[in-house]
Amino acid sequence: MRLDIGGIVSDFWPGVKADWRYDWLSLVFGASVLFVFSQAWLCPLFGYGAQSAAAGLIVRNFYYPFYLMSLGLALICWRQMFSALWRTPLILSLVTLCALSYFWSIDPSGTLRRFVALSFTVLAGYALAARFSWARLTEVVALAFTVMMLGSAFLAIFIPKMGVMHELFPGAWRGMWLEKNNLGSCMAIGFVAAASAALHNPRRQVFWGLMAAGMVLLTILSTSKTSLVCLVLGMGGVGFIWLARRGPVLGILLTWLAVTVLLALSGLVLFAPEKLYLLLGKDATLTGRTFIWDGIARVMEDRPKLGYGYGVVWTDEGDYAPLAKITAVAGFRAYHAHSCWFETWLGMGIVGLSLWAMVFTETWLKGLYRMLRGDGGYFALPLIGIYSLSSLTESITLSWNDLRWSLFVMVLVKLSLPRDEDAKDFVRQASTL
Repeated sequence: MRLDIGGIVSDFWPGVKADWRYDWLSLVFGASVLFVFSQAWLCPLFGYGAQSAAAGLIVRNFYYPFYLMSLGLALICWRQMFSALWRTPLILSLVTLCALSYFWSIDPSGTLRRFVALSFTVLAGYALAARFSWARLTEVVALAFTVMMLGSAFLAIFIPKMGVMHELFPGAWRGMWLEKNNLGSCMAIGFVAAASAALHNPRRQVFWGLMAAGMVLLTILSTSKTSLVCLVLGMGGVGFIWLARRGPVLGILLTWLAVTVLLALSGLVLFAPEKLYLLLGKDATLTGRTFIWDGIARVMEDRPKLGYGYGVVWTDEGDYAPLAKITAVAGFRAYHAHSCWFETWLGMGIVGLSLWAMVFTETWLKGLYRMLRGDGGYFALPLIGIYSLSSLTESITLSWNDLRWSLFVMVLVKLSLPRDEDAKDFVRQASTL
């Protein structure tokens, strides 16, 4: 069987125009918001070194137009937004708790400022899930990651002073980010997005397949072991869903296999964490992270129920602030908890941690259920798996202006909606606005 490349190329642009004829503005808004939340633009614009205070102010103001884009997407699909809101009470309760922590925060103004940014980050996830069907949503996400991939490859090849690391890990590609791990992490998720877009959109299967291959290559060139594990996890997730759709019996068997693997991994984390560390290329202290967690456990003895307030512990430099105590225990100055779970506990205590655990469990259960039902898309479960692995050593929950948190919210909301809305419904709705 011969592949007709000429026919595929000639059909590509007409197919894009036909599929996105009424939704091109939503496509641009959605991809732009995700690209900005990736912060891939930060280093190319402001340098790969330390930023000045003036640059920090410009960066904060840079987000506002994209907040408006998120709001615009939400207004276009306002009916679906209301449906999504009442179907996701747990995550809304968690976000509300972040706002309420203003009243017990050690820095109320800092909590308020960061909550505003968080609310728009969450809004973007809701709007993307409500606005697009899975087929279109995967293309929006894949487009954002494609821009990141092409920009990173350009810098690494043509401006290696910017795109390649020269200290700590000489020769490792970092692309548009400060460190190689950022490139690897984004490309691992980008592969899942591009592969899902290829499976959901057969007319552009070759194009998205090539983009997925490019993201695999950049993940490898980043030399990030954790990202490589995430990539393999994403590949397995997409393949798992593809096989599960071959028939109900195979789907049930694969689901039991997935549950067994998850239980085995949970046992590994609880009873033999050093084996997991070895797999991720970390030492027994996770490069000093366990020292930070010891410090957090010490300071939480004073505020166990509600914590110290959302998003403010790591900027309070006072001699008697929690950060000073954490630094004394860890032996170095940390800038975040390097764990979703410890970060949430530190900011909002056991109440917030319990709510986050329920949101996390809800997302996994809905992902597995919708996969079995056959309308969960190809992107959801692999993203949840990658996010779950990253959450052990990275603070990416309730993060303001953060791509991975916005994607997690998007997936949870999409899984909570009763069905995968057909794009024609949105065309009719948009034409009446």
